[in-house]
Formats: sequence, C-alpha cells, structure tokens
Amino acid sequence: MTDSITISGFVATTPRHVITEAGLKITSFRLASNQRRFDRQKNQWVDGETNWYTVSTFRQLAENTATSVKKGERVIVTGRVRIRDWTGDEKSGTSIEVEADALGHDLTWGVSIFARRIIERETRPADAQAPEQEEPAAEEQGGDAEQQPLAAAVPF
Repeated sequence: MTDSITISGFVATTPRHVITEAGLKITSFRLASNQRRFDRQKNQWVDGETNWYTVSTFRQLAENTATSVKKGERVIVTGRVRIRDWTGDEKSGTSIEVEADALGHDLTWGVSIFARRIIERETRPADAQAPEQEEPAAEEQGGDAEQQPLAAAVPF
C-alpha cells in the first residue's frame, strides 16, 4: 500500500535537474512547510515548527518542474511519501521524501501563466497520415468573435 500526501510550502532550494545514463529525467528540491495557527491571546497568526521534505519528480513532470519552479516560490505537491531513518558519522535523523504525482504553484499567494508544452511525437509515414482538414469558418468555431484574435495569438 502506498501512502499519499499533499503539502503546500516554499521551495527552499534551487531545483536540481539531472538526466541519468538511462535517459530518466529527475528534478528534486527541498520543500519547507510551516504549520500556522491562530493565537487568540495575541489575536494574530503565528508560525509553528517547519517541516522539511525532499520532493522528487520524474520524466515529463521533472522537465516541467525544472523549467517552471524556482527557489522561494510557494507550491502545492501531491504524491507518495516515504519516511526513512538515516545515520551519519555523528548524527542520525529522519528523512521524509515525496515522489510527486502532481506539482504546481500555490495560487493563494500569486498568479501563474500556464503554457502547454508541445511534445514532438514520432511522425507517421506520409501514406498513413490522416488527410488535412480545412479550418472551419469563424461562425462554426463558436465563442465570442472578439476573442478570436486573442485565441489566435496564443502560442499553443
């Protein structure tokens, strides 16, 4: 059974992007998540302890993360969690790792502009390609006519 977790927090380190010898893309970073609570005596929000996570992304999510996420930004991560104990020379501790299934900016704290990534696929032989279709007339496309020029300017 896999344990899932969803965390919001700050990207605490610059995301590190690597490609293994086998061609697997991996991007990882440290995520800091502060527990906040409302102190009724002070009538204000106060920060509690910070929890630290190592977030790893793979394949296309790794590539998109490396391009989109920067140190200091607030993000939301959902994925599978692994808790591991470790021992070093004179120290020991617990490491919490999250293998992300999805990751994005936390829009509670700002705005984001989404751009669909165009992935080039293997092309088919000319005789197997579907015939090209004509563009439908503006009336057939639907939507507001004033939005048509804006939609045409979008690069995806």
